[in-house]
Amino acid sequence: MTGRRAWRVNHNQPDLKGQVALVTGGNSGLGFQVALGLAHRGARLLLPVRHAERGREAISRIKAECPTAQIIPLPLDLSSLQSVAECAAAATKYTDRLNLLVNNAGVMAPTRRKETKNGFELQFGVNHLGHFALTAHLRHLLENAPGGGVVVSVASLAACKGHIQFDDLQSRYRYSPFGAYQQSKLANLLFAMELARRAGEQGWNVHARAAHPGWASTSIIANGQAASLPAPLGRIEQFLGGMVLRVMGQSAAHGAEPILYAALSPTARDGDYYGPQGHQERRGPPGPAHIPPTARKGSTAARLWDVSERLTGTSW
Repeated sequence: MTGRRAWRVNHNQPDLKGQVALVTGGNSGLGFQVALGLAHRGARLLLPVRHAERGREAISRIKAECPTAQIIPLPLDLSSLQSVAECAAAATKYTDRLNLLVNNAGVMAPTRRKETKNGFELQFGVNHLGHFALTAHLRHLLENAPGGGVVVSVASLAACKGHIQFDDLQSRYRYSPFGAYQQSKLANLLFAMELARRAGEQGWNVHARAAHPGWASTSIIANGQAASLPAPLGRIEQFLGGMVLRVMGQSAAHGAEPILYAALSPTARDGDYYGPQGHQERRGPPGPAHIPPTARKGSTAARLWDVSERLTGTSW
């Protein structure tokens, strides 16, 4: 199964009937397309959402294309560690295993520094720490999956410019909207690499990979920087940003393809990174992605893991 066609959202192979998948941020944009792609292939979906109404709308849209889709909504606010733990506990009521976990939800570059309910800088807290904690809480379900559950962390081209500021992880002393975003996306990539390493060394029945969508036209600008600007400026930011992504990038459906590839391809390997194969990895069919040198530092990944365990109160 090679080429772009195999990983298109509306493709129905590989057959995932009998498998269970959880996709964060699955009610819109990239996450919606990933969830739709998994539904087309027959997976039963757990769909955690922050807003119940948006979740219902997403389920209706998926079922409009896949009438037989099985979808269970779950409440989840990644900015609250209590909500993360409750979501994982709720998942155990519906399944005893989890074949696929796609850590996709995220926020990007609000102009002013914001904090999660636990006092973390919003982007680091939601994009990295929330998913770190969720994966830890779901580990037993992942390990119950035959052959081991697959965890896909959705990173970004922004990770290439990121640095983990251990002396100011929460951007309390200096906040840069895109600097904090780049750090959070590098953290996603480092988490995937370190999870793969630890799973292999300690014999966990879990697989871990990372992927990025290139320049995908989604609502992340509207929900991030544009949402934190005054209304007229926000609309301009959203319009211009969306136009650049459409012209130089690709659709959300095409952006979902590297994520589906990382999750489902028999050639995808643990600890590897996948993205579009076109110019500067902005668009194109899925395949191996460039791993920035900052993501290859095992000492950084191990240190981030230890700090993340302490901050989230989780233990692997």
